[in-house]
Amino acid sequence: MQRKVRPMQELEIKRGHFKNIEGDNLNTLMVKYFKTVKKDGDKLVANFGAMKPIEVWIKGKNLLCVEIVTDKTASETIAMDTIRAKNGFLEEATGFTSSERAKRLQKKAKQGGL
Repeated sequence: MQRKVRPMQELEIKRGHFKNIEGDNLNTLMVKYFKTVKKDGDKLVANFGAMKPIEVWIKGKNLLCVEIVTDKTASETIAMDTIRAKNGFLEEATGFTSSERAKRLQKKAKQGGL
């Protein structure tokens, strides 16, 4: 299996949206999208589709940290299902759509924040 490790991303959480993931809500949301979730210290870890694994944790009240290892040999169908699940999860967790998250990351990169 070829693996691709994506660098850890810090994704902003929309103002007023933190209440949706605080406490055990983030775990519940991960179970909704990725089925089986384990706790590893402060991190929540799941294997789903081409993500082997996805690790998620909260940093403060405004950042969601995500680290993903991707199986590059996964079929196109599995890859597409994985992308849909990941984007659905991140949208519910951060309050931002994938295009809004991309714009924020681009803006941060231009300002030298990455």
